[in-house]
Amino acid sequence: MKIAVRMDDITPHMDWENFERFKEILDEYRIKPLIGIVPDNRDDNLNRVKSEDADRGSKEEYFWEKVREWKEKGWTVALHGYQHVYTQKKGGCFPLNCFSEFAGLSYERQRDMLEAGKAILASHGVETDIFMAPAHSYDKNTLRALKELGYTKITDGFGSGPYIRRGMVFYPISFKLSSSLKKKKGTTTMVIHTNTMKDSDFERCRRIFESEEMISYEEYLKMPAIKRGWLGNAAEYVMAKVKHLLVKFL
Repeated sequence: MKIAVRMDDITPHMDWENFERFKEILDEYRIKPLIGIVPDNRDDNLNRVKSEDADRGSKEEYFWEKVREWKEKGWTVALHGYQHVYTQKKGGCFPLNCFSEFAGLSYERQRDMLEAGKAILASHGVETDIFMAPAHSYDKNTLRALKELGYTKITDGFGSGPYIRRGMVFYPISFKLSSSLKKKKGTTTMVIHTNTMKDSDFERCRRIFESEEMISYEEYLKMPAIKRGWLGNAAEYVMAKVKHLLVKFL
């Protein structure tokens, strides 16, 4: 199976040491990931700047300069929500979690938030038509608002390749990475949170990059998408719910 990489929670105050350490591994294996930028982060859990990185972490200009630099080198950028603050106890259409920044809010409120996030990225010279939902949680209003704002792609869902749902193209993530690695056909995404990575996580990623067929996210975006019906959507919902329960109780 082909594996692409997505990196969540990219902010000015992330753990820069971990980020740079993972970036070095990506560069070594010539892997260009998808990075989820939180445009106006208000989630204190994502503030991980260490003392030695305080200067660059506190400077917005440095961060946005780096985002443009990563994009120029072929990395793909996604809008990762708006402020990354969970105000709703909703799982939405893809209930991997029971909390959300978007699902459960009115269409008008969601559109305003998404439009504000898009404007922040644009003000720093960063354009994208890809959405990455915080906590993987979105609903029909989210999809409607995204489409009206020009977004055409979402990094989420389960499957063996890109699929179309409600006029949007979804690029699936892995239900269970160890199982995905055993498959010979298809393409999926491994989700990385560098803020919380430990030595063992870096070592595991290196082993995967060494042994698996890794692709850059821009290659993933070029793959044809199939239209999926209600049965596939229903199965995906059940799988997400099952994974949520497994993580919660095991």
